[in-house]
Amino acid sequence: MPTPHEAEKQSTGPEEADRPPSMSSHDAAPPAAPSRNPCCLCWCCCCSCSWNEERRRAWQASRESKLQPLPSCEVCATPSPEEVQSWAQSFDKLMHSPAGRSVFRAFLRTEYSEENMLFWLACEELKAEANQHMVDEKARLIYEDYVSILSPREVSLDSRVREGINKKMQEPSAHTFDDAQLQIYTLMHRDSYPRFLSSPAYRALLLQGPSRSSSEA
Repeated sequence: MPTPHEAEKQSTGPEEADRPPSMSSHDAAPPAAPSRNPCCLCWCCCCSCSWNEERRRAWQASRESKLQPLPSCEVCATPSPEEVQSWAQSFDKLMHSPAGRSVFRAFLRTEYSEENMLFWLACEELKAEANQHMVDEKARLIYEDYVSILSPREVSLDSRVREGINKKMQEPSAHTFDDAQLQIYTLMHRDSYPRFLSSPAYRALLLQGPSRSSSEA
């Protein structure tokens, strides 16, 4: 004669008998939340997880192809005496001259502040980019190279501008760094530009102008 337990198994069927008893709604465990490592969502590369390390290496390898380097002084056309003299009239004229930017960049390098010019040029390139995918990529490259506190080429920005950039980097655009670019432009104008006009490099260019003009005449 079957035991009560065996009778229960026969009445419910072999498959249902072997199935573990179902849990009540009160006993059911809540679904496990998907594991998410916030470190791996960090686009600013301020952490050292392996995902960011791989991305740093990828960005380093592609930087030269993404951001065009500034032409060297030898590549830029030789400025005329009038153009060299115009650089002393206003900082805008200096920055709108390819040869002027090249000479000014060389001067900034002697003062260990070349990153200011590089950042300004990178922002100009970003604003000229029409492809949204490239805008996103270049904006992140600029952030890593010149805004991140881990970068050796970090530019000097105040907290208000930094906070604005961090918010805009959630959805980068061609104008993400406009405020920062203006701040660095103003810094170069007020701090480095007066010293550049008094530098031996600029004075040598001024002296070369009249002599070259007289020899050509």
